[in-house]
Amino acid sequence: MTAPRLPLLARWTALACLPLALAIGLTLALARLWPERPLLVFALSLGGALALAALALRRLLQPLLALLRALTGSVASYQDGDFSFSLHWPRNDELGQLVAAHNTLGAVLRKQRLDLAQRELLLDTMVQNTPVAMLLVAGGGAIVYANVAARQLLNEGRKLEGSQLAELLRHSAAELGEALARGGDGLFSTGEGEEEELYHLARRGFSLNGRAHELLLLRLLTVELRRQEVQTWKKVIRVISHELNNSLAPLTSLAHSGAELVRRGQSERLPHIFATIAERSRHLESFILGYARFAKLPAPRPQACAWGPFLAGLAAQASFTLDGAAPAEAAQFDPAQMQQALLNLLTNAHESASPAPPVSLRVRRVQDWLRIEVMDRGAGMNEAVLSNALLPFYSTKRNGTGLGLALAREIAEAHGGRIALANRAGGGLCVTLILPC
Repeated sequence: MTAPRLPLLARWTALACLPLALAIGLTLALARLWPERPLLVFALSLGGALALAALALRRLLQPLLALLRALTGSVASYQDGDFSFSLHWPRNDELGQLVAAHNTLGAVLRKQRLDLAQRELLLDTMVQNTPVAMLLVAGGGAIVYANVAARQLLNEGRKLEGSQLAELLRHSAAELGEALARGGDGLFSTGEGEEEELYHLARRGFSLNGRAHELLLLRLLTVELRRQEVQTWKKVIRVISHELNNSLAPLTSLAHSGAELVRRGQSERLPHIFATIAERSRHLESFILGYARFAKLPAPRPQACAWGPFLAGLAAQASFTLDGAAPAEAAQFDPAQMQQALLNLLTNAHESASPAPPVSLRVRRVQDWLRIEVMDRGAGMNEAVLSNALLPFYSTKRNGTGLGLALAREIAEAHGGRIALANRAGGGLCVTLILPC
């Protein structure tokens, strides 16, 4: 049970009153003893009072001074990062409260330091075991930190801290130095043929302890890209195999039926069979040519194109209504590729079961960009389809190849632009080709 608290003020007051009371008692006693010598009585009383006060003050200040020395040593230990010290004060007074607060602060700092050490250990474990090579470089080019992946990639597993980045680059692949010289993030490859490796370089600058530092991240992408390449080839083969089977199986059946009719001398159905074979052959040819155009898209050859003749040629191949007037000035793009891209978009719009009014096309200039918008009033797209619609071979149609939008995207990006899809208010889809003027 805690002892009752005696305030410091009461103790100091009692200590001050005790010598005074003793001095008064001593004065009265000496006055009776030597009534005829008042000066001697005064001197003896004063000396006795001062001696008693000195003894009492020493008795009071001795533990207080010891506590202050202990506090000084504890604070110095805190400055050095050692929070293991605690103090003891036997009395339940204001100094006891100060000591208790000091000990509580020490316990909090010890817990925070332990938590920080655990987090640092966790972070260091994660950084050391990540496959991404990490280099922390000071402003002067000195390497401050390198994880295991960086040491294995750049220095055969040996320590890199303290080395100069410039010296390290002289003994590394030349492509890494060129990627760093270009500035910013980017991709670079090392080796040739089967030994070629593709890396992604990321760079982040920041200030640490008032000095500029840069964090370099090197990530090997070869395995991931090869895995994605295999998956893409599998998907392409599945699509081509499915389309070829869908066309060749009917052709085989129709050829067998035609041969059987010829054997029986029944030629009246042969024109229909030949027409069906021709239609399926044209479909298969169109399918193969679509893949060939996507795979062999040449670099665009921009030239000045007046909008009147260009839109007239486009309207001769796909129906649409022009929303507003086209810009008066000619545009700069490859007319054949841009016509192919817009034909794909118009075909998709018509296949969306767009009701009247028909598919519309709008051309307008917004600041330094040219916007060509193909709009329909079909069912639009949900979020999942919107996020995947521009990927090659992705299609929601039963017999779709998934190349129409992907080819339009390739053409737009080859011209330095991009393509955007958005659902329209009131239903339908708006596909926008955004090109630099």
